[in-house]
Amino acid sequence: MRYSIRGENIEVTPALREYVEKKVGRLEKYFDDLSPSTEAHVTLSVLKDEHTIEVTIPMPGVILRAEDTHTDMYAATDLVVEKLERQIRKHKTKVNRKFRQEGSLKTLFAENLPGGAADEEEPNIDIVRNKRFVLKPMDAEEAVLQMDMLGHNFFVFTNAESDQIGVVYRRRDGRYGLIEPEFE
Repeated sequence: MRYSIRGENIEVTPALREYVEKKVGRLEKYFDDLSPSTEAHVTLSVLKDEHTIEVTIPMPGVILRAEDTHTDMYAATDLVVEKLERQIRKHKTKVNRKFRQEGSLKTLFAENLPGGAADEEEPNIDIVRNKRFVLKPMDAEEAVLQMDMLGHNFFVFTNAESDQIGVVYRRRDGRYGLIEPEFE
């Protein structure tokens, strides 16, 4: 696996780079056939004494992504790797249960996962509320205003320009994001 490590408001020292590569490299044991061209994108950032690490590993059929914040970058790295390991075990359990055919996501993950993933039970997901509403055509800026008026963290709308469904959301940094569908 290759690593793309960059820092925002932090210098990526050789010791920090080595630690991140060693910890994220532990994830390689979860895969049967990991391409040498697989690249782990790691972003380290510091904002007001909060050390944040974000790891994204794009793979065929699945994107592994986790983010964690701590007062210490090394501790944040440990926490984010634990999150990624849980994601992999969850995917493996789900894949084994639902997709038994060759050529599916099942072939991406190693059969014998450390930590006994085969014994773990997938958490029961209970949808406790179903909500329906009419999507009013508007632009993204109006959707943000509607979201703020309602006091929500996201807002679903029909984009008046593209006639597609979109979602605006409030990011952790206080700015806004827009999710739009892309069809293959």
